[in-house]
Amino acid sequence: MSSLPTGWTIKPLGDVATLQRGFDLPVQHRIPSDVPVFAANGPVGTHNTPKVKGPGVVTGRSGTLGEVHYVETDYWPLNTALWVKDFHGNDPKWVARLLKWMRLETHTRGTGVPTLNRNLVHVVPVLVPPPEEQRRIAAILDRADAVRRKRQEAIALTEELLRSTFLEMFGDPITNPKGWEMKPLGSLCTIVRGGSPRPINEYLGGTVPWIKIGDGTDSDDIYISKTAEAIKPEGVKRSRYLEPGSLIFANCGVSLGFARILQIGGCIHDGWLAFSDIDQSLNKIYLLKLLNSITNHFRAIAPDGTQPNLNTSIMKEFNVPVPPLHFQENFSALTEELTSSKEQFVGASKESDNLFNSLLQRAFRGEL
Repeated sequence: MSSLPTGWTIKPLGDVATLQRGFDLPVQHRIPSDVPVFAANGPVGTHNTPKVKGPGVVTGRSGTLGEVHYVETDYWPLNTALWVKDFHGNDPKWVARLLKWMRLETHTRGTGVPTLNRNLVHVVPVLVPPPEEQRRIAAILDRADAVRRKRQEAIALTEELLRSTFLEMFGDPITNPKGWEMKPLGSLCTIVRGGSPRPINEYLGGTVPWIKIGDGTDSDDIYISKTAEAIKPEGVKRSRYLEPGSLIFANCGVSLGFARILQIGGCIHDGWLAFSDIDQSLNKIYLLKLLNSITNHFRAIAPDGTQPNLNTSIMKEFNVPVPPLHFQENFSALTEELTSSKEQFVGASKESDNLFNSLLQRAFRGEL
């Protein structure tokens, strides 16, 4: 910027918002009440006595860095947090947005637990508009943030609706309170393990999609439609190729216990199991949502080891409820509809995130 907007100045952060370390308050000494207690990552409980008058701004000092919280009421910042001791006449909401924009987590020192040194950030120069302009900027960012949060809430509500609908229609698959017929999964489909050609680097760079666990966690809740990598034909011979429409299940490691359906053909990593030749009494999306609803159960029953692992024998013997097919199909149709709505919400949420971040950047460059 060649010249400053009228009324704007450049000051070190310490002359705009002076940061101070928080105060000790062990859990056993807290008396639950209406005063919020803030740690580095945000509110962690309540107390009956405030240490600082609101409104205020709190951020992380040690451990979790980069989170910034605006507090309307009186509060107690813990010693893992920094709080704004002096706003120097600046608007607290604007200061909160400024600190978030500054990405304080990039100003750490030390190689152990990440720690923010307030003396280092106090000397960072920042653009400071007049108080009236600060309030205008804060109001615009608040409105944009509210839109963003509502869209995030819509995504969460859709996900919760799917979970609650499954339980209402079919009950807990483990306890089977509705008394559906239970059958071993191995009697309802063929279960085989994926294969990873090794050393994998010798086989990457081809055209056949290479389906890893990360491709499932990066996808939506049902389908995998793309992969980050592809392998050569020589690698296909040492892996397991699946056609589009195949259902796969993550059977090991930290991501154990979730299923996806392939919208592409490709080879699956040996961290996947494939369920093929699924019996006509099972709807594929019903089975997927059943498996995804009991991830924690799968992790609990996985044999102990370096990494939890559910082999084909365990999964073949695993009993699943088989409700009437028309129930399953009704649920599948609803799932497709809600998932489509969720994807629209996700797209809108990304747009609102981009808008908010753009406004944030412009605001603190004096261009809003």
